[in-house]
Amino acid sequence: MRTVRPTVRALLERLDPAPAFVAEPWGDVLAHTEGFGLLAGPLGLLDADPPNIHRYVFTDARAREAFPQWERVAEERAAALRAAADLGDAAVAAFVDELSITAGGEFARRFAASAVLPAWTGVERWRHPVVGALRLAFESLALPGTEEHRLVVHLPADAATADALASLASLAAQGVPGAEREAGTVVRC
Repeated sequence: MRTVRPTVRALLERLDPAPAFVAEPWGDVLAHTEGFGLLAGPLGLLDADPPNIHRYVFTDARAREAFPQWERVAEERAAALRAAADLGDAAVAAFVDELSITAGGEFARRFAASAVLPAWTGVERWRHPVVGALRLAFESLALPGTEEHRLVVHLPADAATADALASLASLAAQGVPGAEREAGTVVRC
């Protein structure tokens, strides 16, 4: 099991309440902010142990509801895996083999066709069961070190999303069902 450095955990704590997480090149979510827990938890993205963003997109039916532009998100996730695999990462190659079996042609076709680098910045549309449609700008930053971890931070892309995220945090503080906080900041260390 790989770990997240204490300084990276401290960085995540300072980023909260922004939805942010640290992931392995193959998509395992190692740690996240409470804000990401509020966003992703009710969508089922954090249900697996360990949670994996790529596996969720390709094997969990809820992902198509969570991402209204699922086709675009799926292309980006496949491109990210292709880029890591092409760099010779054996763990990513093993994960790609697994996902090719568990997700089947839906993933394999996209992975094989990925000829461009993934977008490390942009805007994604999410649909949350409590606050509805969200437009989230994201930055995916490579963290220094041999681990090849990425820090992904989501910020509201418009005023309506900013209001919705603030509302979600408020509802979670009140204990409203579907807006529960994920316990703890670190998923695994």
